[in-house]
Amino acid sequence: MKIIAFAGSNSSHSINRKLATYAVSLFSNAEAEVLDLNDFKMPLFSVDLEKEIETPEAIGRFLAKIASADLLIISLAENNSSFNAGFKNLFDWNSRISPKQLQGKPVLLMATSPGKRGGASVLDSGKTIFPFHGAVIKETFSLPQFNENFEEGKGITNAEYDEKLKNIVAGIKASFP
Repeated sequence: MKIIAFAGSNSSHSINRKLATYAVSLFSNAEAEVLDLNDFKMPLFSVDLEKEIETPEAIGRFLAKIASADLLIISLAENNSSFNAGFKNLFDWNSRISPKQLQGKPVLLMATSPGKRGGASVLDSGKTIFPFHGAVIKETFSLPQFNENFEEGKGITNAEYDEKLKNIVAGIKASFP
């Protein structure tokens, strides 16, 4: 199984990338790559700019990564109850080339935040919007209060949340031959 994972964030210290990386580590015997959105920089999307420059080269590279995956792990950052601007920009450019940009791939959709809701608003948005863009949402997971429930090098330190994610991963692994 090949996993492509990424955070819906362009922060160099993304807590969602840390969560996605931890989730990937739970898939033993999988080939995995954790992407950094900063490796796919592009100008702010507008239809005027699209006419002027056409498609940024980074879009093709990103969509090729998605195409190579058997499973996507996406952990969404929440900014003001919505998608992170860097992710939304990538998503908008991708949709111009491939409206079904998530390409029918199974997705483990996650979110975390420092707050008690754990990115619940953006997770709900992703659950609603991503299927229209080709995602097959297999499971969702939210980790509230990231700073209290996660430790770098250890992962999720709250036993209840850790067990929940491990059970989700076990279920997804069981659905693959």
